[in-house]
Amino acid sequence: MVVNGQSNKPEEADEKGIKPYYPEVAEFVERFAAELTEAGMQRMAARVFACLLAEDSGALGSVELAERLRVSPAAISGAVRYLSQMHLVTREREPGSRRERYRVHADTWYGAVADRDRVLGRWIATFERGVKAVGPDTSAGRRLAETAEFFGFMRGELSRMMERWYAHRDALRAADDGPASS
Repeated sequence: MVVNGQSNKPEEADEKGIKPYYPEVAEFVERFAAELTEAGMQRMAARVFACLLAEDSGALGSVELAERLRVSPAAISGAVRYLSQMHLVTREREPGSRRERYRVHADTWYGAVADRDRVLGRWIATFERGVKAVGPDTSAGRRLAETAEFFGFMRGELSRMMERWYAHRDALRAADDGPASS
């Protein structure tokens, strides 16, 4: 089958394990990056993240990312710094080289979501201090207390949701050997 003038048959990877970057893949990357940007992620970070997600190996170097996204390596560097801080990508050294490769792992999403537990815990503590600072019987105090309760509720639900996700994922993998972990 041919899509956008390109065959969708599996292509051989180059010596670094990187497959060709087809227009339909580029279109997906830009569309998903736009969705992430609309949700609040920095634009270049969203593009790099989407590009790594769409790469079969899950890893690319800054040169490959810059070529695919048609940007400077400096733009890639800033995006990777942001994505690393968000725990969405990791950096690896290429064996025998000073070059870094950036990898998105199969567990990226739930790792990032699970990391929100720590953030929510800090927010709850901050809101509780805010309640004490403004007084629990004031309008601001009640608003802050309700906000702390909301984030406490979210934190508990997030924990239970993650437990259910792990069980669901394990069942999927057991049923059909599931997606390979990177």
